[in-house]
Amino acid sequence: MKQKSDLKTLDQFVDEQYGVKGTSKRDKFETGYEAFKLGFLLQQARLEKGLTQEELAAKCGTNKGYISKIENNLKEIRISTLQKIVELGLGGHLELSIKL
Repeated sequence: MKQKSDLKTLDQFVDEQYGVKGTSKRDKFETGYEAFKLGFLLQQARLEKGLTQEELAAKCGTNKGYISKIENNLKEIRISTLQKIVELGLGGHLELSIKL
């Protein structure tokens, strides 16, 4: 099977579109991507548990609108609130890491 020479890796594409790591545009992109990823992960976990946003909100003491805003990257979330959602709402365990 012959590969196209114009194919790029995701890293190459992001470098071209947003600049190299450390530039203002790239840093803004990276921050937005992390927030998007968190909302997406929460949504997938909620769906896997078969919960609606309203059911998840009730389990962890918040409201449907707040869950929706997190899932749609419209609201920042505190770590303590994230922990409640994961542990009380989803029955999971939150693990964080720091990469240098």
